[in-house]
Amino acid sequence: MSKRVYEKPLLRKLETGFLNKFGASPAYARRVREEIDGVPIATLVEQFGSPLYLFSERRLRARARRLREAFAQRYPNVELAWSYKTNYLRAICAVLHGEGALAEVVSAFEYEKARGLGVPGERIIFNGPLKRRAALERAVAEGARINVDHLDEVSDLEALAAERGGGKPIEIGIRVNMDTGIQPQWSRFGFNLDSGQALDAVKRIVAGGRLRIRGLHAHIGTFILAPEAYGQAAAKMARFIGEVREQCGVEIEDLDLGGGFPSRSRLKGTYLPPDMAIAPIDDYAEKVAEALYANLPAGVFPRLLLESGRAVVDEAGYLITTVWAAKRLPDGRRAYVLDAGVNNLFTSFWYKFQIEIDREVRGLNEAAMLNGPLCMNIDVLDEAAQLPPLERGTRLIFSPVGAYNVTQSMQFIEYRPAVVLVGSAGQVELIREAEDLTDIERRERLPERLRLDP
Repeated sequence: MSKRVYEKPLLRKLETGFLNKFGASPAYARRVREEIDGVPIATLVEQFGSPLYLFSERRLRARARRLREAFAQRYPNVELAWSYKTNYLRAICAVLHGEGALAEVVSAFEYEKARGLGVPGERIIFNGPLKRRAALERAVAEGARINVDHLDEVSDLEALAAERGGGKPIEIGIRVNMDTGIQPQWSRFGFNLDSGQALDAVKRIVAGGRLRIRGLHAHIGTFILAPEAYGQAAAKMARFIGEVREQCGVEIEDLDLGGGFPSRSRLKGTYLPPDMAIAPIDDYAEKVAEALYANLPAGVFPRLLLESGRAVVDEAGYLITTVWAAKRLPDGRRAYVLDAGVNNLFTSFWYKFQIEIDREVRGLNEAAMLNGPLCMNIDVLDEAAQLPPLERGTRLIFSPVGAYNVTQSMQFIEYRPAVVLVGSAGQVELIREAEDLTDIERRERLPERLRLDP
């Protein structure tokens, strides 16, 4: 029989709380998850190690279909584009392209990933404020939709059109920004609608004669909780379509509302749970459709493009981590050291994740700090998670984590972990191997004069 480690007694008031309407006490409220899509947590960790990212193909496909249906039921011409920056793992992108999504990329790196997956140029939307000349040349040659962000980019494309010759204009989209009642206003990207800057840009492009505007694009922000903001954006963009048609003879074929729809995550500092604070996607679709029908020119129905990332993938992603140690902080709080930290969950600076335990645990809940493995004081995944006493080796499952955490994960102090996909039929597939030292040092070069003598 093993001896328990001695822990100095500490007198501290336990806030057990009153019974809620379901007859349960918050002191005992906890979530237990022993499996994901039918696959036991213990089996996953035994095979692939801890920490471990996991994605559910079933959830991923369901979220993509639900988003498309919400808008397609209200507007006749809708198409989804997958936001690569949200999660550019090849398997994730492939699932969504299999669902019919275009690729939305914001760099030459992401463009190359999309082409490497077999996405043709004409099914790629190229956004972003920095598009180097070589990237523009390739995108133009392959027929990608380039949404111009500034007049310097207009000049680059006009020069490219002149070099190509033939007199055929390069077809582009134009990015716009506007006030939709959301603060802070995302005014960094594209040309401002409210000040007339966007109309001036259209006139400048038309006068140049080398580019033809076919699309209008906006991205009003991220994790937008107000469906009305999308209604405002759609209304302003629809009126602008009529304005450029009348004044410049420009026919807009695509109206792209970008992304920014929220997932069922919980922003830090919010009181209400996600199920109450976040409107259903149908509310967003309703506001957009109403605005388009009320403001588009008669008989004009441009293709409505949506570049949603978070709302599609976030709830399909989990992170499994293991309790490595327990301790008491000077203020009396219990703290746990986990094998995953902000290097794996960068969005923990903004979101409070749902935390589940892989087994039934007895004892009262207590506010506990969850620290990662990094030698950095900021490596905190939760300041005060309500958890019962946890033994070393207990697994914690964080969700939803599918958006941005893989793409923003770091090789800082620790290797990046493996990623698995649970397929629609319940099969478990490795979609990214855990890293080792060769991944970190492969592109390093050590000068011979600095090489250590064995």
